[in-house]
Amino acid sequence: MSHPSLGKKTAIFINIVLIFLLVFVILIKTASINKPEIKKNIPIPKEERLSLIGDINTQRIINADSEPYNWLAHGRDYNEQRYSPLDQINTKTIQSLELEWSLDMGTTRGLEATPIVDNGIMFVSSTWSVVHAVDAKTGEELWVYDPNVPRSWARKVCCDVVNRGVAVWKGKVYFGTIDGRLISLDSKTGSVIWEINTLIDKEKDYTITGAPRIANGKVFIGNGGADMGGVRGYVSAYNVDNGNLEWRFFTVPGNPSLPFEHPELEMAAKTWTGQWWTMGGGGTVWNSIVYDPDFNQLYIGTGNGSPWNQQIRSPEGGDNLFLSSIVALDADSGKMKWFYQTTPEERWDYTATQDIMLAEILVDGSERKVLMQAPKNGFFYVLDRETGELLRANNYVRTNWATHIDLNTGRPVLNPDKDYYKKAEWILPGTFGGHGWQAMSYDPKQGLVFIPTMEIVAVHKVKESYSKTGLYKMQPQTVNTGTEFNLWGTVPDMSDGESIPPITGELIAFDPITGKTKWSIQHEQFWNGGPLTTAGNLVFQGNASGFFEAYDSRNGKLMWSKNAYIGIMAPPITFMLDGEQYISILAGDGGSSNFLGDNFGEWRGKLASIKYGNNGKLLTFKLGGRSKIEEIPERDLTIPEQPILNANSKDIKAGEDIYANYCAICHGSGVHGKTIADLRYMDTYTHENFKEIVLNGLYEENGMKGFSDILNEKNVFEVHSYIVDVASKERIQNKNN
Repeated sequence: MSHPSLGKKTAIFINIVLIFLLVFVILIKTASINKPEIKKNIPIPKEERLSLIGDINTQRIINADSEPYNWLAHGRDYNEQRYSPLDQINTKTIQSLELEWSLDMGTTRGLEATPIVDNGIMFVSSTWSVVHAVDAKTGEELWVYDPNVPRSWARKVCCDVVNRGVAVWKGKVYFGTIDGRLISLDSKTGSVIWEINTLIDKEKDYTITGAPRIANGKVFIGNGGADMGGVRGYVSAYNVDNGNLEWRFFTVPGNPSLPFEHPELEMAAKTWTGQWWTMGGGGTVWNSIVYDPDFNQLYIGTGNGSPWNQQIRSPEGGDNLFLSSIVALDADSGKMKWFYQTTPEERWDYTATQDIMLAEILVDGSERKVLMQAPKNGFFYVLDRETGELLRANNYVRTNWATHIDLNTGRPVLNPDKDYYKKAEWILPGTFGGHGWQAMSYDPKQGLVFIPTMEIVAVHKVKESYSKTGLYKMQPQTVNTGTEFNLWGTVPDMSDGESIPPITGELIAFDPITGKTKWSIQHEQFWNGGPLTTAGNLVFQGNASGFFEAYDSRNGKLMWSKNAYIGIMAPPITFMLDGEQYISILAGDGGSSNFLGDNFGEWRGKLASIKYGNNGKLLTFKLGGRSKIEEIPERDLTIPEQPILNANSKDIKAGEDIYANYCAICHGSGVHGKTIADLRYMDTYTHENFKEIVLNGLYEENGMKGFSDILNEKNVFEVHSYIVDVASKERIQNKNN
């Protein structure tokens, strides 16, 4: 092309420029074909945001990368990798990350939820299954819905009155309650649309603490309770519009004299012995439920046996399907496609309920669609999503219950030296697991999984009364494990020359293919929060010491740290509003770590929940945030003078055993409480009314239901005597120090 008014050289130059422009346009268009269109995050007035929220469906969650400024589902999208493509906050800008707003959640109990954010409106659950709708830009509460869970239900809960989140779908908010209801709310007003009871038996110790998942017009929810006893695990699918039950999959077989609910149970029943159904069996689906749109499959992680001790629930052994398993179900029908059992014979409380994430990764030279999980048992599993084929199984923490996983059989090779049926043994991982319910996250750029790990031994011993008599009686509304609880003082006698490791908690960057840890961060406590990974090369995590921190995902270097003065368990999320990236996290300690409380020398006194209290908050940060975290003074932890009860040593020892079995799960072993009342600090009124509280439920509205169905007045006196004895001795010890 040329123009008579232009010289030859000029014309050639223009032609070259035009050709380059044409090539550039073609490249841009080609790239856009393979990359989802990213919708612009345009400022929208709050009123309009409210009218838009909740129009979430399967396709939006699948295409979540096209709107990275929202957090549409529990793990952001169906892959549940907890990885965000947002990178405004990165290793270079993070030093200006400050608090923008905080919201007091009105609780001192555990906060575990992942918020959902759609068009600037945040939905988040709190303790006692309360749901909040919040303006994500300002922290203003738009509405609060309290389902009024009966406080007496707390006796049915093993691990605090927590809730891990909601699901939002087509203008409705869905969540489960501690007492087993599934509720649908209008996302704009918080008013109830429908409510159903999900429990097959309200007399049993069933609970719901997990977040529901939704796909293709079905809302999926499971239940908890296997530690309490008498419950049978299942997952249910309900119609999102009316709450009608679409299908239900039971994870363990019921009474074989009755018709099995679905054919998979007939096969499963062959792996059980005795009369397991009289004890429920366990296998509850209380956390991990993941939808896979590639295969229209639902993956569920199942829990421990009930009771833990297999001698009691299945006397002649057997694998006990589908305990501690990953099960793939057809999402439309609930029929089983395949299963993989992480812990056959389950007898250690090794749940497989920990987060399951989906990914496409290179395995042995081939691109594979896989799922990945780090369950309690200490091994990290990589499975083919379509077939369930085991591809990798490497330990991510120290294990001594099994030496390794046989990749040919898929089974663990048990360590014969750690058989607690013969005698008491200390075992790793302990009952807290190598990894708890706390989320893990993924970095697809590096192929690394970030896992909050723990190393804390458990001392396992068969219940003494069962060893002597061969009889076991399930007690309602209390922990039923078939093992002894009050064993920490016996650890040195069992070591057999082995060095018992100290209690630790870490964040590790783990390669799921090689089984190697690239880097790790050691925390002061074992019980810490789940992480978030972002394209800004950052991993965010809160911890039990009260700090919210960010690390360089490539090398673990600490890039940013803020003292929140509150212990953190929940995972953070990130979203964008009006062109600004935000980071939000719930801060509030609790959960099953209440059992250990502030109990061990190496980290005694370092827990934020002990030092500062545990007034839960929702914290939200952005670059140049305009607020400051309120500094909280340390609490006075002087143990008050104790009353004289005239108890003898026999009373105190009996009280110690009762306390270990019925009280420690909430108030801390050894009377070292954490977020639920530390009984060393009881005031005069509480001491005077101790019998009325423990026996008759004077504090039932606080979640302390009476134990008159299990204990008598003499038992109450014994427990009281033990508590006073511990408090008195520690008061004197502290004065001397």
